Amino acid sequence: MSRVVILMGSPSDQDHAGRIASAAEGLGLDVVQRIGSAHRVPEYALKLLRDYDNDDVPTVFITVAGLSDALSGVTDCAVQSPVIACPPGSTDFGGLDVLSSLRMPPGVAAAVVLHPKNAALIAAKMLALHDPSLRDAIAKTQLAGAQRVLDADAAIQEAVTQEDGNGT
Repeated sequence: MSRVVILMGSPSDQDHAGRIASAAEGLGLDVVQRIGSAHRVPEYALKLLRDYDNDDVPTVFITVAGLSDALSGVTDCAVQSPVIACPPGSTDFGGLDVLSSLRMPPGVAAAVVLHPKNAALIAAKMLALHDPSLRDAIAKTQLAGAQRVLDADAAIQEAVTQEDGNGT
């Protein structure tokens, strides 16, 4: 079995992390949610990361931190597993606080995915490299998304046909 560890910087990140967790669980992933700030409790956060990274469970870490996102960089440097930064949206600073997630120095390779469902999906795709059951769950999710588009298009076409048939 594999897992996603969602590490939040503060309790204010719980709603955003919950959306990631819900999407990940929908794909069949085990999810662990923790809070450990790189700014306020760095040693505690590092211990959490090392504990999860040093067991034998394939793991993808998703960090959720806004404002100054040191958590993603610190996480990436502390673990050998993939790290995805998924900062919560913000209008503070004109939304430019997201740059703290995007601008990492060379050798710090946390990926950045802004939509919670997409963060869960890319984590599942990473873990699916060695887990065929996850590949199946991803394929079903993709097919369901495609079917929603096709159904919506069919509904629009039906409405247009009915309007044209009624002389409008």
